[in-house]
Amino acid sequence: MVTAAVQAQESSCPVEPPRDERFLLRAVDWQAYRKISEALSGHHVRLTYDRGNLEFMTISYAHGNLGRLLGRLIVVLTEELALPIRSCGDMTCDREDLERGLEPDDCFYLHHESLIRHKEEIDLAVDPPPDLATEIDISRSSSRRLVIYAALRVPEVWRFDGQILHIHRLQENGQYVEMRESLYFPAPALQELAACLQRRAQMDENSLVRAFREWVREQIGKGWRTGP
Repeated sequence: MVTAAVQAQESSCPVEPPRDERFLLRAVDWQAYRKISEALSGHHVRLTYDRGNLEFMTISYAHGNLGRLLGRLIVVLTEELALPIRSCGDMTCDREDLERGLEPDDCFYLHHESLIRHKEEIDLAVDPPPDLATEIDISRSSSRRLVIYAALRVPEVWRFDGQILHIHRLQENGQYVEMRESLYFPAPALQELAACLQRRAQMDENSLVRAFREWVREQIGKGWRTGP
């Protein structure tokens, strides 16, 4: 198995002490899970459902801030590289036939954007899954959630642990392999993106996003490839 990660090119701000809290319920059937999911919609609680086990996780300030900023940087990349995108936020991704579901910190349609552009509701039993999902891992590792992403056939999952951006790509055998490159973006962009996340204590977010955009434009001007 190939293992790799995208390390930020510089590290100058400490990661805030994580305050995410988790607890687990067992023997929860699908109907109960869906009712709980609907009741908690918009309440800043992440759910993970895996064949009867339902985990709740509250979202800390640091977690939420990193998740939003990562999403903004991804949007900048798609804008500057002229790539299609449909942002879905922390959309619930689940399938009753698999008895599995979760809510990513953020997710996006990229290659399959045109297939869901006209839709107001997504049904993963018939619609393609998001092309990219992101996870913020500053408290506990979300690696155990990869088995659910794999069951849902999400092609790529990014995990940022405060230092390193881990890129997981789904293989034909249904397993994720950690890679240095994304299916969607050039590898240098991921290194700079991780570095930007670590510089968040040095400037306000708009300035940080603007600096990242300028960096991307400079690379494109040098003949940067628009693929991975």
